[in-house]
Amino acid sequence: MTPKLIFISFIAYTILLFVVSWITSKKADNKTFFIGNKQSPWFVVAYGMVGASLSGVTFISVPGWVGDTQFSYMMVVLGYLVGYFIIAQVLLPLYYRLNLTSIYSYLESRFGYWSYKTGAFYFLLSRVIGASFRMFLIVNVLQLFVFDAWGIPFGVTIALFILLIWLYTFKGGIRTIVWTDTLQTTFMLLSVGISIYLISKGLNLSLSSLIAAVSDSDYSKMIFTEWQDKRFVVKQFLSGAFIAIVMTGLDQDMMQKNLSCRNLKDAKKNIITLSWILVPVNLLFLFLGASLYLYANQKGIQIPQLTDDLFPAVAIDHLGIFAGLVFIIGLIAAAYSSADSALTALTTSFSVDFLGIEMKTNLSEKQRIRIRTYVHIGISLLVLVVIILFRAINDQAVIAKLFTIAGYTYGPLLGLYAFGLFTKYSVKDKWVPIIAIVSPILCYLLSIFSEYLFNGYKFGFELLIVNGLFTFIGLYLVKKN
Repeated sequence: MTPKLIFISFIAYTILLFVVSWITSKKADNKTFFIGNKQSPWFVVAYGMVGASLSGVTFISVPGWVGDTQFSYMMVVLGYLVGYFIIAQVLLPLYYRLNLTSIYSYLESRFGYWSYKTGAFYFLLSRVIGASFRMFLIVNVLQLFVFDAWGIPFGVTIALFILLIWLYTFKGGIRTIVWTDTLQTTFMLLSVGISIYLISKGLNLSLSSLIAAVSDSDYSKMIFTEWQDKRFVVKQFLSGAFIAIVMTGLDQDMMQKNLSCRNLKDAKKNIITLSWILVPVNLLFLFLGASLYLYANQKGIQIPQLTDDLFPAVAIDHLGIFAGLVFIIGLIAAAYSSADSALTALTTSFSVDFLGIEMKTNLSEKQRIRIRTYVHIGISLLVLVVIILFRAINDQAVIAKLFTIAGYTYGPLLGLYAFGLFTKYSVKDKWVPIIAIVSPILCYLLSIFSEYLFNGYKFGFELLIVNGLFTFIGLYLVKKN
């Protein structure tokens, strides 16, 4: 794999995205950008959301996790089924009934101004950090294999990458992304499938023999019954359900695609279909991870200290040029998938939730488009700055911790929506931002001291549930009689 070959692959894929953008952005306005004029076919949305749900972190990280967590992540994925069912039956009907563009405007009608701004702010914070982390993780790989060899600074690389995303999404917005997501899903899954086939050839095994080898290995263990283990089956399953609710159902990025469907019935079909597709897809990623470890063990390849490097190391350095090319194309697809919808959702949220662009009746459509364009540019520059800061930190452990902290901010959203949907109380609105700050801090402290406080118990994904519970209790304490 030469830098030139990788760069050509990058340019070819980018041109393909621009062709899709040109087709889908004709006669686009703000409604097109925000909700695709509610004309997106549900099956296209469902398929495309597979790639968006997986993202670059899944593409690189999940195969590496297998060495530590085996197949226990599948219990999280099975929990998704419950979470997505709740989204389809509870949240989507609410969003369609209120005809929302930004899902956080529900909080204003339910609780008030400060609750609304708190929910929108936490989404912006979470998505800026999360999207930046995902882009950094993937573009950094391209930097190491291509642009460093040409002496191009990382800042220039990431600026070029974000500029390309801005150019193909700035007009069509969510309508364009619904269709580009289908490409990204396809290339990511093809990359994984072809990589598995090439590993089986490298091991001189048929596909059925490789499946049997993975099944017989320690890597395929899925159910862990020790309650203190972070992989404990019950907490993995429950965590999966709540992760789906907050990181899809309460996330503007993911819900914006659902709100672009023609009607509620189609949106429900989309989300249920997505939930079932994710089960075999995630199993495929875990199977790839186990295959990579088996390959590395048999060929005497040292497992990288950072397990995220296992997939790229084997694909690029040991499986040949074709395997490396397949990996790079999948990586590029994952990079775009991680970034384009995030920038669009952040632009939508800031334009609607903080600038109130839909409520200003004195603005012409041309003025609204101009404001939204300026916001899109501003969000892109903000993400660029955050990614460059990640690069300056140059410590994967610190960056991963920032990503984890960003995940804590979904807890207050969970508590706010649960309190709004399952109680009839109003709250003292001005106290909500304070509660939303205190709850994640308490959860962070709890995660640090959990082994001491709870006889060796380690919190994992289920900390999200505790975070939501703290927020719920806080809202109850400031309820109005």
